[in-house]
Parts: sequence; C-alpha cells; structure tokens
Amino acid sequence: MLELKTPAEIEALRVTGEFIAGLLDDLTRLAKPGVNLLDLEHRARRLIEDRGAQSCYWDYSPSFGRGPFRNVICLSVNDAVLHGLPHDYVLRDSDLLTMDIAVSIDGWVADSARSIIVGTPRPKDERLIEATERALAAGIAASVSGNRVGDISAAIGAVAADYGYPVNTEFGGHGLGRTMHEDPHVSNTGRAGRGLKLKPGLTLALEPWLARTTDKIVYDDDGWTIRSADGSRTAHSEHTIAITDGEPLVLTQSVTTTTMAGPTRSEHHGHP
Repeated sequence: MLELKTPAEIEALRVTGEFIAGLLDDLTRLAKPGVNLLDLEHRARRLIEDRGAQSCYWDYSPSFGRGPFRNVICLSVNDAVLHGLPHDYVLRDSDLLTMDIAVSIDGWVADSARSIIVGTPRPKDERLIEATERALAAGIAASVSGNRVGDISAAIGAVAADYGYPVNTEFGGHGLGRTMHEDPHVSNTGRAGRGLKLKPGLTLALEPWLARTTDKIVYDDDGWTIRSADGSRTAHSEHTIAITDGEPLVLTQSVTTTTMAGPTRSEHHGHP
C-alpha cells in the first residue's frame, strides 16, 4: 500500500536524510588504512545515539537474512556489496568500502549508501563507483511526476549497460517513509513506461549496485553479507528522494564531495 507524503512530512524526512549524509561524511573521513570496521560501527552507534535517532537495522530480521541483525550500519568490503556484517577487519590500502545505513528520526526514515576507496585509488574501482553514481543520478533525473517506476529502472540500467556492467535484479530500490521498506520495488534495470505511475509525495530509496563482471551473488556464512559470485569488486550508491510537482528532491545529499579520490577521466563505454 502506497503512502504519499505531505510537503511537511517530506521536510521531516529531509531532517533524517541530512543527518545520514553527515554521518556518512564523518565515516568517510574516518575510513583509512589501519581502521577496523568495528570502529566505524561504534562511531555510527555513537552518532545515532547522540542525535536521539533510531537504527532501522538493529534487530532487523528479513526472510533473506540470518537474523536478527545486531548492528547499525552495513559495511561491505571489496567483493562484498550488500548487507555487510561489521566484523573484526582492519581496512587495507586500496580497499573498496561500501557503507549503507538507514535511521529514523521522529518516526521518519531515510536510507543512503556510499562506496569509497580507502587510501590509494585503483582506476577500475573509481570507474565502478562512478558507474553507480551516474546510474543513481540518471534514476533520480527520471523520477518525475507522470513517469513510471520502469522509467527509473530503465535509466539506471542504461548507465550500467553503457559502462558494460551486468545488473542483478534480486535487490533494488524501494519505497520508504514510516518504515524502511515500503512499496514500490524499484529494480535496477527494466523497461520504460511500465509499472506504477509516479505521483508527488512518493518517497523512494534508489540504490544501483554493481559487480564488475557478474550479476550473480553468494552469501557469507554469517547469513547476511552478499558478495559477487566470482569475487569481482563491487560498488553501491543510494539516495532517498521525494517525487514533487517539479524536480525530484534528494533528501540524503551530502554537502561535501567525498565519495571518490577523484573522477575517472578514461573513456567509459564498453566493457571494463
């Protein structure tokens, strides 16, 4: 069941989104070679507690996980891309780290993910992150009233295809608001003109994620961490947005540019 939000409710969501953006900025600065993933988890817990926010991940028990999830952030490294369970791992130079978090403030949820390179960047990793960021931007641009969910999916998938990356459709974007997951599901590839019609007040989390050479996934023994089936590196970018009468609003936009060491300047067409 869809719940369209009022302008005042969207502003409440923006408050949560701005907090999440600041939290990810903070962790991005902290994530350096030699830092333990558990240090990032504990920092996120402290920031959430200090703000009086509530984690949407703590005690989360979906059908696909080995629940309950007893952490406040997903931290996925290199070939891990989704639902990475924070554990005793010390970050190394050139690791590709994805941070994904959802919190609730005053009953309103926002969700965002960011992939960064720890230390020395590798061009192939920069390119992969860039692909998810551009796919996310394309999905946001298609998120206008009167379009359909399929238009968002098609826009995201077109960027992935342009870069030559395969797309997994088992996990994708979703509605959110009072809870972390609401209708509709937003696949990361699809056909334009299909699916639910977008209306002002609809709030969505768009989250293109890609593995360099496969669309297949495997689970770690922890029952949560999802990796590329062939061990290739992965990246994930996510924003919470709101459909309006005009341009879509990005509610989790960072005020700093911290996702990559620098933009990839190489030609991006074709396969990596």
